Amino acid sequence: MTNVGIESILEKNQLTEKDVINCIDEVSRFDNRLLASYRNASHNWKEMNLFSVKRAIELFNKSTVNIRTGKILDFYRDKIYELKDDEIITSYLTINYTKSITIEPKTNMIVIAKRRFGESYVCSRENFAEEPYVSKFALDFARLGYPDSFDFLEKAKIRLSEIDEEIRSMLLNIPNLIDDTTPIGKDETENVIVRKWGEPRKFDFEPKNHWDIGVDLGIIDFERGVKIAESRFNVLAGLGARLDRAISSLMLDMHREKGYIEMSVPYLVNTKSMVGTGQLPKFAEEAYICERDNLYLISTAEIPVTNLYSDEILDLKQLPVKNTSLTACFRREAGSYGKDTKGLIRNHQFNKVELVKICAQDKSVEEHESLTHDAEMVLQALNLPYRVMALSSGDLGFSSAKTYDLEVWLPGQNCYREISSCSNFKDFQARRANIRYRDADGKVKFAHTLNGSGLAVGRTLVAVLENYQNADGSVVIPEALRPYLGGLDIIKKG
Repeated sequence: MTNVGIESILEKNQLTEKDVINCIDEVSRFDNRLLASYRNASHNWKEMNLFSVKRAIELFNKSTVNIRTGKILDFYRDKIYELKDDEIITSYLTINYTKSITIEPKTNMIVIAKRRFGESYVCSRENFAEEPYVSKFALDFARLGYPDSFDFLEKAKIRLSEIDEEIRSMLLNIPNLIDDTTPIGKDETENVIVRKWGEPRKFDFEPKNHWDIGVDLGIIDFERGVKIAESRFNVLAGLGARLDRAISSLMLDMHREKGYIEMSVPYLVNTKSMVGTGQLPKFAEEAYICERDNLYLISTAEIPVTNLYSDEILDLKQLPVKNTSLTACFRREAGSYGKDTKGLIRNHQFNKVELVKICAQDKSVEEHESLTHDAEMVLQALNLPYRVMALSSGDLGFSSAKTYDLEVWLPGQNCYREISSCSNFKDFQARRANIRYRDADGKVKFAHTLNGSGLAVGRTLVAVLENYQNADGSVVIPEALRPYLGGLDIIKKG
């Protein structure tokens, strides 16, 4: 800076060199750019650029009272008051220059400790509300009865943490975006039939419901299930238990042959895992929770299997991940009062074989189709008629972008019932669970996740009992299951 420049500044602002030093020294405490410039000049204002010096004087001239009297520059005070009721931003600004606010018990005076000065400023309670040094957010705390002692910074941090949690909770309750190919509709009545397989059997007698068949054969005991637990629990006995196990084994073997890796996973998971796949916080009422340990019983193997890869970055060569798992599933069915109160269709506990895939973003459409096909192959192996439904937007699950439901024909109920739901979640779950992969260019991206039942074991047992029943009450064993039952081909009474 030339002498001419210095003299011009002093003359224009009617300042002495000491005044200029005071301006820069004070204003740089509140302006990060000026502070950096001042430090780079080794705290010698003559070494600073002319623009910075002018800015310091301009800001200083906006102050009606010198800052060392304890009052913030009017310039900064105005910036705070412009924010009005925006607690988050005003508290952030306050934190930058306020360390704490306490009450002197003897003098009954309010003491404001400055964050960057290492000194305190004292004012009376009466003047506190008028004090421009304190932001509106600080005043809100002070007006709550003036407690004997409180640390404003700590309270601000707590409040900000609460606000962050409120925002996070709201975001976590926002459902996934639907895929462009998902049919638009108000509810399940506007789901679209994609295809059908097999023809429903024509009976020469009135087909029974599975609950009557099972009880008559002595392979399902509903009463004892209720006795040891409550309604919507059951006991499979003898060939009922063996048939259930045979169905599970067939499913796992078929999926393993398709390249799925079988996983045995915990039935209890933590909150983070429940949030990752979308069960929490939206469906908290549906979940069974062990409150003492803060662990949840899984409603599907999708939860633990998908979360195996949470907070991981997968290599492209690892994709697609293809896992299958047989687990018990636990659901409170809180919103299904009065629905399917009889039988095995809607129970609090049931077994299910799950299919889970994790893939690159550009592969999820084809992986969704192949996953659905893999689930269909089980129904075809058992020669059970079914149809594939594309769920409409009004019937789509919270986390899903697109879903195909497989519905099996149940002659005892004379209708199709869901036996599998195969969904493409795209990056919805991956963002929540932080599942990523590195693409061919080395760029890290969120993966796409998919899953589907392959199948629900209990409902498959229901379909076998109803579709393979005979007039005498016996049930023929499908050929695909006979190797798992020692060659048994029929279940008879007694």
